[in-house]
Amino acid sequence: MLTERDVVRFWLPLSATWLMMAAEGPILTSIVARLPMPAINLAAYGVAVALAMFIEAPVIHLLSTSVSLSRDRRSFARIRTFMWWLNAWVTFGMIVVTIPQIYDVLAVNIISLPKQVSETMYAGLVCMIPWPAAIGYRRFYQGLLIRAGLTRRVAYGTVIRLSTMLLAATTLVSLGNYGGVVIGTLSLSVGVICEAIATRLMAGSTIRRLEQGTDEPPTYGEITRFHVPLALTSIMGFVVTPMIAFFLGRAPMAVESLAVLPVVDSLVFLFRSLGFSYQEVGIALMGEKRKNYDVLRRVGKNIIIGTTIALGLLAFTPLADIVYRHVYGLSDRLVDVALLPTQILTLLPALAVLYSLQRAVLITARRNVAVTWSTITEVGFIALVMAALVPFAPWNGAISAAIAMVVGRVLANVYLRRSVLALGPIPERPKETGTA
Repeated sequence: MLTERDVVRFWLPLSATWLMMAAEGPILTSIVARLPMPAINLAAYGVAVALAMFIEAPVIHLLSTSVSLSRDRRSFARIRTFMWWLNAWVTFGMIVVTIPQIYDVLAVNIISLPKQVSETMYAGLVCMIPWPAAIGYRRFYQGLLIRAGLTRRVAYGTVIRLSTMLLAATTLVSLGNYGGVVIGTLSLSVGVICEAIATRLMAGSTIRRLEQGTDEPPTYGEITRFHVPLALTSIMGFVVTPMIAFFLGRAPMAVESLAVLPVVDSLVFLFRSLGFSYQEVGIALMGEKRKNYDVLRRVGKNIIIGTTIALGLLAFTPLADIVYRHVYGLSDRLVDVALLPTQILTLLPALAVLYSLQRAVLITARRNVAVTWSTITEVGFIALVMAALVPFAPWNGAISAAIAMVVGRVLANVYLRRSVLALGPIPERPKETGTA
């Protein structure tokens, strides 16, 4: 019988993985903030990463697909081929957006970036061409490790990613010939490629132990029907940052808002990441007919309490000023812009845990389309709130963005809650004595 202790033991390496990934943002933005032209380079770096993440979106849920469907050697081989096709398409997408004529239309005419930001960003986007495919490759093999219960190996891979990323960044800074956006994006690419290679090597023993299997492997049509709603979820989710950048380019204090929002988001993401990691825990441990839902919910409630208190203590005390000024290296002006959005976003870590658990219930029940519609709901309301606030609100754009992000996520949670209830009551489960 699954206990809270079992859930925590399974979750901790994955939470450490997400926490280390969340640390990428603060590490790289703090480096970029200390280089020449910090506001321009921070804005360019933030938008370049957002665009690359949007193109990467179709591969991000290869982890969930791998955890759910890689039952044996034959299904593994089928999903691996599916992964290669997806990686080819996202790489093609990255190449297309770096064609100068297409890039100019995207950055200048569609997103309406300030001229300095769009000119600075191009080199950074080129540096990220291999990034999405490396993530797809890594996520597929991480799914195998998680399905096998080897979550610590996932964490080891992330240690390699952070170490090589930091090594690349410090090397590029010491050379002194590169701008902040190039240092940030190239370091990201180097780290992810190294992690992908390490993850494949660590998954080798798991692959060798896969049984041949007697069941027919999922067809490509079945894999596609499972994966596409999740991919659409990621695509819609990653629309958010470029869309917000679009509105911020038209908001009061546009450059400051564009520079600050990636920094604020990276700080809040440190706390949200503990909730994001919970989705794969739920998928792997939910069990048939949601038999382990209650124990997963209890552990999730404790994560909600801990992350909300921790971020609140930072956001509503002088610690926020200290972190932004001395850790991130923001100027006095940018610190002032960052404080209120951070306080508004303190709700997001709690909502992330709830969101992950709700999605895990629906994915294990093969109700992936409901997950997609929740994201459409979130993105749609973020757009509506931004459209309502940016032209009329007297405050800077970063505040409007923070309000919109909270409203969108709350309504997405409401939609998911209704979808979970539509599955019917959860079967009763005997009480266990294990504790976290």
